[in-house]
Amino acid sequence: MTLQSLYNEYLNIKFNRGLQLDQTEGFEYGLFEDGGAELFFAGHDDKPFVEWADALQPKDPRYRYTANPDWKPLFSGYFPDLDVYDEQILYFLLYTINSTTSVASPHPYRAMNDFMKHYCFFQLGQLTDSARLNDVQKEQLRDFFFFFYLYAHPVNEETLYGFSFRGRDLVHTKTGIRVERYFSLYHDYYYDKHDEYKDRLLITPHEIQAGKHLTLEMLRSIEGKSSRLLMPSEEGFETVLRLINDVDELLRIHSEHQTRFFDLLRDALLDAGTNPYREYGFRMLLQNYVCYILYFQFDDIHDLVDHLKDTPLVCEKIVNMLFADAIFIQKIMRQHRIDIADYQDVTGFFGEEVREMYL
Repeated sequence: MTLQSLYNEYLNIKFNRGLQLDQTEGFEYGLFEDGGAELFFAGHDDKPFVEWADALQPKDPRYRYTANPDWKPLFSGYFPDLDVYDEQILYFLLYTINSTTSVASPHPYRAMNDFMKHYCFFQLGQLTDSARLNDVQKEQLRDFFFFFYLYAHPVNEETLYGFSFRGRDLVHTKTGIRVERYFSLYHDYYYDKHDEYKDRLLITPHEIQAGKHLTLEMLRSIEGKSSRLLMPSEEGFETVLRLINDVDELLRIHSEHQTRFFDLLRDALLDAGTNPYREYGFRMLLQNYVCYILYFQFDDIHDLVDHLKDTPLVCEKIVNMLFADAIFIQKIMRQHRIDIADYQDVTGFFGEEVREMYL
């Protein structure tokens, strides 16, 4: 099984595409009545992949336990600087990464977080291959996307700020532990000790190893160490998907043919129609404009509005989606100390909801 084949199946289910896809070897999705889905080990419908280690969750030292925990982390012998608080955070990260496979049920209050988490997961794998972004820009965007990947899960504050990148390695900042090494040891330990924990494990040793390979493949995608994921093709929507799948192509067209890029945004909105997969693709393209263009040159938004103002309904729709579909743009404005009230040509197209959010 490859991560790409699993991603294709995820999108197939999420947007009800009805396509015949390759088997995700060792795993299969189970559908729920509320429209959501979970990944299961093949032949098991009793425990979703994301929950396989639930019974192994370390004791929470902050909840109903002494202020001075008197136990040691399971892997303290391998990682002397690890404490019970760190162990808990690493477990939360494991759960967060594994839950990337979950197809959330439609719910208006969860929709933004669900979109942002999976958008960021996809983007984290795109950065490494970009030739048009310099190393500083790649690092800035990697930190930006990883922050929102965790934030949108959501995780607690300790987990949100508990990790950082050193080179391409994701590490636990406080101890310097490489997450890949910790996760590898974690799975290998329960594989080797399966008989000892069989009353708490509902999966086989072979399935623990399969889970390890999938978790590490997702981690390597986050770290930019594997081939980037691609949005599958859709007839009549090839241009949009090409810009989503190739950051350099998006940056090239915007740099060399800015007005053509704005026309593409307009046409993509119209072409998306009521097709859920196309709508998702258009949302991704808009947020690519936010994250790859406005992040570094926010005033480009003046050019966008100026180009689209003669089609006011289209301009209003695009502007409001840029500001309300995700909160990436809020953080960008805070980082760069931008007061949107100074952009009256933009705010003139704000709808009531967006006006209440920003003005």
